[in-house]
Amino acid sequence: MEIERKFLVTLNDIDLAQYDFHRLEQGYLCGNPVVRVRRENDDFYLTYKGKGLLCREEYNLPLTKEGYEHLIKKSDNNIITKCRYLIPYHSYTIELDVFENELSGLVIAEVEFPSAEEANAFVPPDWFVKDVTDDARYQNVNLICGLPQTDDV
Repeated sequence: MEIERKFLVTLNDIDLAQYDFHRLEQGYLCGNPVVRVRRENDDFYLTYKGKGLLCREEYNLPLTKEGYEHLIKKSDNNIITKCRYLIPYHSYTIELDVFENELSGLVIAEVEFPSAEEANAFVPPDWFVKDVTDDARYQNVNLICGLPQTDDV
């Protein structure tokens, strides 16, 4: 089970050079249910995600590089690339996604939780601009269609 909240952020006062990061490339094979393949540095995965926004099923299966390269071609160019920075925050890790290419300029922070109650009680840092957990437009599978229209960030 994945339990996470998502926030739009700005990078005004954040020095990303001090944090570890992963380069991610992911392609979507199906949107409902979500089935994606992901390259995270030199690791490869096939992921299934069920319905839901705050809470949903998630299964990650390891892939070989050859399996990934075969399946990414099946994504019909529904590919997202981003850098994911890992930022410690209290007992959590903020996964800060800085999107590239067509989604350049979009920055989303994700925070995972052990329970929905803890997720709902979470007080985000000041540099989180807007909670978009319940806005399906900010799910990666929907971002393959482009940036949502907004004037919030």
